[in-house]
Amino acid sequence: MGSTTTDVTIDTDDPTRPDVLALLGEHLADMHATSPAESVHALDPTALAAPGITFWTARAADGTLLGCAALKQLGPTDGELKSMRSATAARGRGVGSALLAHVLDAAAERGLRTVHLETGTQEYFAPARRLYERAGFVACPPFADYALDPHSAFYRLTLDGHR
Repeated sequence: MGSTTTDVTIDTDDPTRPDVLALLGEHLADMHATSPAESVHALDPTALAAPGITFWTARAADGTLLGCAALKQLGPTDGELKSMRSATAARGRGVGSALLAHVLDAAAERGLRTVHLETGTQEYFAPARRLYERAGFVACPPFADYALDPHSAFYRLTLDGHR
């Protein structure tokens, strides 16, 4: 079931739809332009369609793609936010905040207690880090299969009381 925030509808979607492929391609290109290849942890569309990952898009009333996000199940009570991206034309409209809230609500509904994420340390990623910190994410050590990396910032949010 999707959620609606103002003129934005968020629902599960197929990461291989043509407009989504274009947005994910832009996302991967930006990741490679701002980080060394070994520090790029974005998933490709095929990986985003794998079992254990739920993929959502945010769309305007006319169907225009505004952004995307995914939740990867790491364990029975842990998840990871992946591929969070707002379309360039949608930035500053609250799409990222709406997607993040939607993913965190879904995680809480599934009984997850912790959501982790990895993002870049470069200035390009500063708006994303601010968004996550405003939502209550705190810095943490590397998790899952990640290793310490000067180009990666690791965060976690405990969902106790979320919703």
